[in-house]
Amino acid sequence: MQQRREKEWDLTIGPDTVRLFILKAKAISAGVNEDYEDGAEHEVEYDGDTHDNHRHDGLAEEEAENLTEKELRGLIADLNVDQAAELVALAWVGRGDYDAAEWLDAVAEARQRGNRRTAKYLLGMPMLGDWLEEGLEALGA
Repeated sequence: MQQRREKEWDLTIGPDTVRLFILKAKAISAGVNEDYEDGAEHEVEYDGDTHDNHRHDGLAEEEAENLTEKELRGLIADLNVDQAAELVALAWVGRGDYDAAEWLDAVAEARQRGNRRTAKYLLGMPMLGDWLEEGLEALGA
């Protein structure tokens, strides 16, 4: 009987936690992308009679997007150093900067670069949700 080869990585951040981050990152990204569909940024035509009854439902949507981003920032800020480094490394693997065989190198580099602005760095990635998802898939997590 052949022994099962152990993976070279053990995640301290749970894959389910990363999946929650993925959902929130994709929700943030979807909100931003909808605003710029077809190059138009919420073009509104006003009719002389309708402006009195106009409600701006976009404010509620914008507030919900800000809450999602605020929640994600808070969740990332709550991670310990190892978990934050792994989250960054997952994004790098998903983005193609490293492959799964280089996981330990990616985590070491992320830990070395780690600082208090991890959330800002990650939320600055335009495809964060996709890259985290691809990183998890590459690791088989």
